Amino acid sequence: MTVDARMTQVPTADQPPGHGPRTEAPPTDAPRTDARPAAAPLTAAPRTGARDGAAADAAVRRAELAAFLRSRRERITPEQVGLVRGGRRRTPGLRREEVAHLAAVGVTWYTWIEQARDIQVSPQVLDAVARALLMDRAERNHLFVLAGVADPLPDTECTGVPHAMRQVLDQLSPFPAAVQNGRFDILAYNRPYGRLLCDLDALPEEDRNCLWLAFTHPGWRASLVDRDATVRVMAAKFRASMAEHVAEPAWKALVARLTEASPEFREIWARHEVVRSVSKTKIFRNAQVGTLQLVATNFWTGPNPGPRLLSYTPVDEESRQRLVRLAELDTAGPEQPPRTRQGKRPLAGV
Repeated sequence: MTVDARMTQVPTADQPPGHGPRTEAPPTDAPRTDARPAAAPLTAAPRTGARDGAAADAAVRRAELAAFLRSRRERITPEQVGLVRGGRRRTPGLRREEVAHLAAVGVTWYTWIEQARDIQVSPQVLDAVARALLMDRAERNHLFVLAGVADPLPDTECTGVPHAMRQVLDQLSPFPAAVQNGRFDILAYNRPYGRLLCDLDALPEEDRNCLWLAFTHPGWRASLVDRDATVRVMAAKFRASMAEHVAEPAWKALVARLTEASPEFREIWARHEVVRSVSKTKIFRNAQVGTLQLVATNFWTGPNPGPRLLSYTPVDEESRQRLVRLAELDTAGPEQPPRTRQGKRPLAGV
């Protein structure tokens, strides 16, 4: 047998190991029998991890949705929904097939939902199931949030303010305060807030919306010191809030109204920017008392980003004194209660 000398050469005394010919490797043109596919780029791992994380989150949501439906089903008796109890029942409450019958959906389909199967559930099916299980507004909202689906019902957001909340607004004077919903409707406000940016009392009720005023009302816009940044952030907050209300007419109507009335809104809305509401310092230019530096604070009265009490507190002594003067200017006339919208349902959870 002939042995290739290149495969037997070893280092000599004057040639330390590691400095001689690399005799243990095959020629560069020889095929590699242990070759493996090239490793994926390092940037692929985060994408895979993100997909795995999203899949895990979706699985948790499906499990929560399944458990929630089971709990709602088990609490309802057949008599509550007009069914005959019949013979012996192995499970409390309704059977799955009974819920499917009441909701007019397939038994297999409903069973898959309760088994946390990876299926797409339509808003119509969820609406039917919510009605069959006699869910109240809070339960229905929880159902749609878990499913990641927009509720198709017309706007049912609470838009009224109870007397107790109006008393709180009044007691916060001279600090401006108001109750707003996620759509930026001004539901109630105290006297300083009513004069802070414009004369709210002079406006029709349908125009008392911060987003509408920020894009269309000259006096309100003139009071915003950093107007460009303010309106952009407001539009982004509104879009983030609207994610849970995309099918509701009142939200779509406001967008349509703003789109028609304001080219600036159309341009900003097309950017699809979103941001969550945070407390921060605001600078307003009031025509009667001058510049005010105020800290905006939100007190949530329901599910975030739902109804909230918004208050403004002064950053410095000068702003505090100016707020006092603003309140005194407004109290020159007869005593009036905090302003509210009329004929609306009270805020849930207040």
